[in-house]
Amino acid sequence: MSARVVALVPDLIDRSKVEAAAKAAGVELEMVTGAAGLGRAAGEADLVIVDLGRPGVLDALGSLAQVRTVGFGSHVERDLLRAATAAGCSQVMARSAFFGRLGDLFSRLSQAEGAQAGAAAPSADISSSEVIGSENIKKS
Repeated sequence: MSARVVALVPDLIDRSKVEAAAKAAGVELEMVTGAAGLGRAAGEADLVIVDLGRPGVLDALGSLAQVRTVGFGSHVERDLLRAATAAGCSQVMARSAFFGRLGDLFSRLSQAEGAQAGAAAPSADISSSEVIGSENIKKS
């Protein structure tokens, strides 16, 4: 079974990058169109990806506590990035960092899923220490 990712990424260019990375890594991807669909879709997800600049996302983060959530936004919107961390987002990154690491994130997620399916395979650690987290957001 492949890893399952739910994403709220409405921007067409960003969406195409997420879709291409998911396809390359063999990750099952479900795109939702709004924050209201996140909770429903995330029930069986291994990872949720959210564009933090979209309406309702910060409010929806509280209902996603059971699943690892990666949010991205503009590096100049430090208050938004901090608010996402406070609202329960597992990892928060600047947009450029997120897309720079997206392929690796999906590859590791896929490898971890494969390791769980086959007990002899080594486990891939996709912990928050590998991704820019809230601790790396400079305080102004």
